[in-house]
Amino acid sequence: MGVTKEEVESLLTTNLNPTHLEVIDTSGGCGTSFAIEIISEQFEGKRLLERHRLVNTALENEMKEIHALSIKKALTPEQWKQQQLST
Repeated sequence: MGVTKEEVESLLTTNLNPTHLEVIDTSGGCGTSFAIEIISEQFEGKRLLERHRLVNTALENEMKEIHALSIKKALTPEQWKQQQLST
C-alpha cells in the first residue's frame, strides 16, 4: 500500500507550517504519485532547489514508497499573494 494524501498533508503541515497546501494524488488512489502546491514562510530567503529539498526532507520516509512527486509551487506567502493579484 502506498502513502495516503492525508499522510502527505499531515507531514507537510507539521514540518513546514504552510499557509496554503494542496496535495493531489495523481496515482489514481494507490499513493505512489502526488502533485503538491505549498506556500510557507519557511521558504523565505531560500532558492527553489532548497525549497524542494525541504519538502523532500519532510517526506523522507514516505519517499521510499512515492514514485513521483511533482512540486507545482513552493512559494513564500508574499510570492503567493503577488501571483494571486496578477491572475
